[in-house]
Amino acid sequence: MNLDNNARAIVGALVADAASLGLHWLYDTDRLADIALRGEPVFVAPDRVNYEGAKGSFVHCMRQAGDMSAYGECCTLMLRQLAEASGRFQRVTYQSLYRRHFGPGGAYVGYIDKPTRGTLIRLIPHEDPSTYPQPSGVDDDQLPALACLPPVVVAAYRCGRDDASLWDEIEHVVRVTNNNEYAVDAGRAAGMLLVELLRGRKPLAAIDSAASRAGEDLASRMREAAQGSRMDVVSAAARFGSACHVEQGLPLICHIVAHAGSYREAVIANIMAGGDSCGRSIVLGAAMAIIDEVPLGWMARLRRLAEALDWIDRLESAPC
Repeated sequence: MNLDNNARAIVGALVADAASLGLHWLYDTDRLADIALRGEPVFVAPDRVNYEGAKGSFVHCMRQAGDMSAYGECCTLMLRQLAEASGRFQRVTYQSLYRRHFGPGGAYVGYIDKPTRGTLIRLIPHEDPSTYPQPSGVDDDQLPALACLPPVVVAAYRCGRDDASLWDEIEHVVRVTNNNEYAVDAGRAAGMLLVELLRGRKPLAAIDSAASRAGEDLASRMREAAQGSRMDVVSAAARFGSACHVEQGLPLICHIVAHAGSYREAVIANIMAGGDSCGRSIVLGAAMAIIDEVPLGWMARLRRLAEALDWIDRLESAPC
């Protein structure tokens, strides 16, 4: 399948998320290593047995292998909204899609995390979209803040929009679910990472440029994570953390992007790091898909691939 970098970035994000779902929020790296001895730890069917007696939370009992987590679902919703609006983020339209998809009676059946739950609590009482709160997010710095970024960045990049307008748009997107300064900071840094890779920058240069968009503490963690001559995700996870907060997830993403030799290696390494692997997978998968091809066999295992490709085609053919 011949996809350009823009399309690959979006597909790569969704495939990485689905590949990680079966072992999402398993923090026990020894258990993960044991599971990996049976074969590649990707597209594993969610199974409570893998979590028994180990540090972790099994929450995807209602999902199947090839499904996406709520992160991937958010990314797909944003892709749809942008495709229907010629690549322009429309806050109220996206909030309506979000409310309908994740709210009572919506298509999504699965685990709802804190930012998603808090956002729904703020949106559901409003029958009239014109009265939606702005922002609708909660004060939370977790990785749902980054879940929608690949299609947002791709839409801006393909139309040649300037960085200032993209950073402003990223802030509005992040605050739909995460009304938090640190989350916005991380969103802009992650957006810069993807933009710089799309511009053809090498991974280390792209990470350094992305860090320049972040506050001093996050920038330092991103740059430190990218150092060294080899990838060691277990040690990096122990150093920076593997939980759901952006201050942990974004440095670990940088460590993998700086050292992985392929998309396949990066996604597997992310899973083996444990914790919120799906949360990290969106930006990681997009970044690595710009650098390297997404395996066709993995793409075929994404249950909503055809739908995603249709939305990508509409986005890429939309006038700027």
